[in-house]
Amino acid sequence: MQLVIFGPPGVGKGTLSDMLASKYKIPHISTGDIFRAEIKSGNSELIQYVEKGLLVPDMVVNKIVEKTLKQESFSKGFILDGYPRTTEQAEFLENVL
Repeated sequence: MQLVIFGPPGVGKGTLSDMLASKYKIPHISTGDIFRAEIKSGNSELIQYVEKGLLVPDMVVNKIVEKTLKQESFSKGFILDGYPRTTEQAEFLENVL
């Protein structure tokens, strides 16, 4: 099962994702959590945008999400929370999966 949870900030995507992840025993992948971990690890490609308050380009976001999907074992599936946000990201995800 591969689920994508869409919605604007504050509508409960994370809460719903956590509930579904618990029920179906599949990982919840939050782009916010991924970004915070990448920043903490010193990902300069990401930091240069975040420090300036700029939107992170699709190319950078896609690379980070792809890296995460390749690192984890998702044989049972996963829930993506906060990704994709653009048509380009959706097309990229479709090709990666």
